[in-house]
Amino acid sequence: MLRDPVCGKKMNKNKAYAKVKYEKITYYLCCPLCQEHFEKNPKKYIEPKK
Repeated sequence: MLRDPVCGKKMNKNKAYAKVKYEKITYYLCCPLCQEHFEKNPKKYIEPKK
């Protein structure tokens, strides 16, 4: 089960509203609003790598 990086909603990747590729990683988003926020500032929503 995946989580939308913007709102945290759990979802199935086959039912995601949008897929956005950023720095070679695909992110799945649940709705147009989350897609808009993510595309404006993706670094805000990406967890820092440890």
